[in-house]
Amino acid sequence: MSKIKQYLQHCHTAVFVVYASSAAFMTYFCMYAFRKPFSVASYEQSDNFWDFIDFKVALVLAQVLGYLLSKFIGIKIISELTANKRIRVLLGLIFIAQLALLMFAIVPEPYKPLMMFINGVPLGMVWGIVFSFLEGRKTSEILGAFLSVTFIVASGLVRTVGQWLLVEVNIPEFWMPVTTGTIFLLPLCLSVFFLAQTPAPSQSDRLARHERKPMNAQQRLTFFLRFSPGILLLISSFLLFTGLRDFRDNFSAEIWQALGHGEEPAIFAYAGIRIAFVVLLVLGAMVMVKDNCKAFLSNHGFILLGCLLLGGSTFLFEQQLLNGKTWMVWLGAGLYIAYIPYNCFLFDRMISAVGSTANAGFLLYLADSAGYLGSVSILLYRTFASPDISWLAFFIQLCYVVSIVGGLLVTSSVIYFSYKLLNFKTVINFNLTKAKSIQS
Repeated sequence: MSKIKQYLQHCHTAVFVVYASSAAFMTYFCMYAFRKPFSVASYEQSDNFWDFIDFKVALVLAQVLGYLLSKFIGIKIISELTANKRIRVLLGLIFIAQLALLMFAIVPEPYKPLMMFINGVPLGMVWGIVFSFLEGRKTSEILGAFLSVTFIVASGLVRTVGQWLLVEVNIPEFWMPVTTGTIFLLPLCLSVFFLAQTPAPSQSDRLARHERKPMNAQQRLTFFLRFSPGILLLISSFLLFTGLRDFRDNFSAEIWQALGHGEEPAIFAYAGIRIAFVVLLVLGAMVMVKDNCKAFLSNHGFILLGCLLLGGSTFLFEQQLLNGKTWMVWLGAGLYIAYIPYNCFLFDRMISAVGSTANAGFLLYLADSAGYLGSVSILLYRTFASPDISWLAFFIQLCYVVSIVGGLLVTSSVIYFSYKLLNFKTVINFNLTKAKSIQS
């Protein structure tokens, strides 16, 4: 055992939180450099090698399909992955993704979407590995809150780097993604090293949050069937949030262009930093709830708040009460307030609330597999069913659909789990009363 790991086992909680959250944040932040920068380029000079689809749309769709496949693979791999194999698997996944970006720059255009597909397959499993270092702890919400900021900040900053390489350094569009990845290789390796020093959850962590163990196929099926109505409601809502979030990320350059800010490389970071500030304030309120059952149900409330911000800010923008920049910030804040709990808080608290020995990785990847199915569906619908509508107009319509339908699904989930958890408490209280009567 390394000296760092020994120290972290006995250090003050605040020191551990700063260390673990920083290592996890930087690891996942660097991952974005291998995934998102390609979307900054327009690839307008490329031939439409398929008559029925735009070249950039083909690239985005290919990567999202790879990500979708990765989530289905991750249901098994992440839920069964043992602690001693995490780092090797993590570095191997990043290496494959970077190699795919190199091939993307080299191969002829008809094969470039295939390289983006290969790039997406390994990257979809990185989140589950990183979060496995943080779950099952009394501080998991705090750690998850800091990690979740990568969704907001990293995407904007790495695309700013990509835009800078295109505009200021004159890197060719096809070489820009692998160049961006190369810039972040050393920071990634350093971050992974420090993440590997994170000790396993303590005995008090396991008592407070229940032990997290790998799950085989039968255990996964049993857990799912036990709570299937509620899980399906949450997965369905997450499908919508993921689809909107992915569409916004992949085509934010086109949306900003329509809003009149397309030639500002720093616009991605501008929005990301402000969104992160708002979201962190809300996530901080989530951390304050200590009781597992109350926290699990309150997570639903925060998701509904996100739906309200998402739909409300879009309405105010259409009424010209918000300008484009302000709308994109508040819309992004609402979207991430709704999206992030699924990745950091909701399923971790659910396992603790229902008292099952499981791991959040299974539920995360079950939801993610559906989420990226939603992402693919939205992209296909925009490409083939509504090809003539502008990116901005389609995005506005999508915001309304996701805020309303997603809100209804989450409300239904609150009703289901409130009833389920009430029954659990009733059974537990009955068994305690019965045990006391036998003893007396």
